[in-house]
Amino acid sequence: MALLALSPVRAAEDPEETAIRSLKPGEYVWHPERAPEGPVAIVVNLPEQRCFVYRDGVRIGVSTVSTGKEGHLTPTGVFTILAKDVDHHSSLYHEASMPYSERLTWSGVALHAGGLPGYPSSHGCVHLPLAFSKLLYGITSVGTPVIISDGHNAPQDVLDPGLVLPADVTASIAAGADQKVPDGSRGPACVVASGADRRLVVLRDGVEVLSGALTVKDPTQPLGNVVYVLRPQQDGKPPRWSAVSYEGNGARAGAAQDALARLMVEPAVNARLVALLTPGATMLVTDLPADSGTRSGPDLVILDQRGSV
Repeated sequence: MALLALSPVRAAEDPEETAIRSLKPGEYVWHPERAPEGPVAIVVNLPEQRCFVYRDGVRIGVSTVSTGKEGHLTPTGVFTILAKDVDHHSSLYHEASMPYSERLTWSGVALHAGGLPGYPSSHGCVHLPLAFSKLLYGITSVGTPVIISDGHNAPQDVLDPGLVLPADVTASIAAGADQKVPDGSRGPACVVASGADRRLVVLRDGVEVLSGALTVKDPTQPLGNVVYVLRPQQDGKPPRWSAVSYEGNGARAGAAQDALARLMVEPAVNARLVALLTPGATMLVTDLPADSGTRSGPDLVILDQRGSV
């Protein structure tokens, strides 16, 4: 399992990009010093068979993976880590060892150390190198977003908070820090803004804590798929969104700033929304429907391959 030293990112043809494309099965890169703190987001790119790890909007790691083979395809969509287990064993496949398991669905899909032959070979899970899975396990938590996609763009800062958040987001978040939420819902907020449904839904630990009508400017123009992660206040700058645009479920990647600026909810709903947001909160903007009938209890799959919440 090789750990490669790479140069800083500068351009599409720089040595780091070349090295990442050239990684052999079981190889990875890991540079946590690039962003020592901040919210973590993980992207699994299925065509490339790569896992990209971002912290505070900065790429700190890339690894080779092996995803689901034919008949056991890994689902695409936006997930959150539901549970973690250093020494998990499969209840479906003869007690198979799944070290450093990070569960994405209660039906059996997880990130964990496993075989890496250089092509999709799993029963739906995302296999990682053992050493990399241990490193990744050490920086994630329940609620960390995991995007499984057909392609993605690197995170970008969204400078304008858009219509969903007030300009003085720091004061609003501080004012709502003590807002009560239903018992058992203590995790980071997950916001789903569906252009198809014209509805915004907020979930915590799989529990719906807020919903409201959503207005989309220029509704005939697609929003695309964008996942936003709220970064903390830093260097005097207010909390801001870091956005990953991705392809999946037949929808294209969205334009991060444009999509966010086109959304608006009623002032009363917006005030309650901001009160629920803390650094690490996730917001998915999509053109696809968000059908709550496919979501139950804590099995939080924000958007699965059927295009439903």
